[in-house]
Amino acid sequence: MAEEMPKNVVSVDVEDYFHAEAFSGVVDRARWDSYASRVEGNTRRLLELLGQLNLHGTFFILGWVAERFPGLVREIAAGGHELACHSYWHRLIYKLDPAEFREDTRRAKNVIEQISGQPVYGYRAPTYSVIDSSVWALKILAELGFAYDSSIYPIRHDRYGMPGAPRAPFRFQTPSGPMTEFPITTFRLAGHNMPVGGGGYLRLLPQLYTRLGLKRVQKEGVPIVIYIHPWEVDPEQPRLPGSLKSRFRHYTNLSRTFDRFQSVLQEGKYTSFRESGLADSAKDFDFYAWNRHKN
Repeated sequence: MAEEMPKNVVSVDVEDYFHAEAFSGVVDRARWDSYASRVEGNTRRLLELLGQLNLHGTFFILGWVAERFPGLVREIAAGGHELACHSYWHRLIYKLDPAEFREDTRRAKNVIEQISGQPVYGYRAPTYSVIDSSVWALKILAELGFAYDSSIYPIRHDRYGMPGAPRAPFRFQTPSGPMTEFPITTFRLAGHNMPVGGGGYLRLLPQLYTRLGLKRVQKEGVPIVIYIHPWEVDPEQPRLPGSLKSRFRHYTNLSRTFDRFQSVLQEGKYTSFRESGLADSAKDFDFYAWNRHKN
């Protein structure tokens, strides 16, 4: 009997340290080219880790990065990993109008596809910015040929979140065609959805919290979707000015993140969205009706 494919997904949001939303107020996008980029080396470190563990992942690549580092895009693809889209300019969707979002997304998707020669079917919004006021973006994703999205975080947060949204993969119809959503991982605690296993939550919260949270998710039968940014494994990155909260969120525990991420991967079976087969098990859900009803 063939070994069952892992149902948990490892994903990387390929962006540089100066792309982070935490510093959008002090870093001018027009001057991104003036910053010393570190995205190649940091992404390669993650590629090497996945290679050592014999894992494939999904890499949501910023179009701006793809355009300037085409060799990195080809290297990711050559490693058997799935290429997906993380926008072009890393702007919050709910601060864009539909025309701006469509053009940004189309540009990023085209860049990645032209460099790699592979179709791009997955999208993840910068800072998980598919929220109640920006669900219109999902229709545009379907219109542009995307098959799935992984932007909904079913928690409460000051910048993102759709608390109450399904926690497991679900399939729904948009006016432009079908779409599958892969929410970011949460577990239930005292009647609330708690984030676990990725990004700042992996860095800022104790390892015991992460370990117990992921075990709880597995017991609940919900697929795990973990994520990381290349800059999160780079404690030597240049320091940028910003608010105390932004600097705390961005810089805390950078020296520990690589080991924590490696530990998570070693304790479970992970693969890419493409290879996971999760889309086939996604349940039908009338997402638009749910969103209208709760609002």
